[in-house]
Amino acid sequence: MGQLDNGFMTYLVMVLPWLQQPGYGPLFLVSFLAATLLPLGSEWLLALMLVNGADPVGSVLTATTGNLLGACTTWMVGRYGGDWLITRLFRISDQQQQRAERWYQRYGSYSLFFSWLPIVGDPLCLVGGLLKISLPVFILLAGTGKLARYAAVTWLTLQVAGA
Repeated sequence: MGQLDNGFMTYLVMVLPWLQQPGYGPLFLVSFLAATLLPLGSEWLLALMLVNGADPVGSVLTATTGNLLGACTTWMVGRYGGDWLITRLFRISDQQQQRAERWYQRYGSYSLFFSWLPIVGDPLCLVGGLLKISLPVFILLAGTGKLARYAAVTWLTLQVAGA
């Protein structure tokens, strides 16, 4: 375990300075990771880039693409990973799985539009994979919601910043 810890720390020492420089690469990576089961957010970096003069369209497309690909990764874990990955590796509780399944029972696959929401969004993507929602339908619904969220964050940031 010590070797793993040292390797992870070395990785963090290399990656953290890169992530502290606002740009499209870090925005893509943070947005990607935020759409997995890691407890991260990417809106702060998008807002920081916009305030510093980044192109709004390019920033929204970068964040949306990274976030959608992260969500597709979570969908694939649900689709192909099986119960072991969900309960052992990601430690998704039965309660979290049941909550996501209730959303699906109540709203169907259209609930994937809300995959951008904190707490329930990532499990929704996971359950979408478990329930074998087709990838094109998943991409359409999740991508539309994620695009709308980043467009709204961009609009609000530009309004507040007076740009």
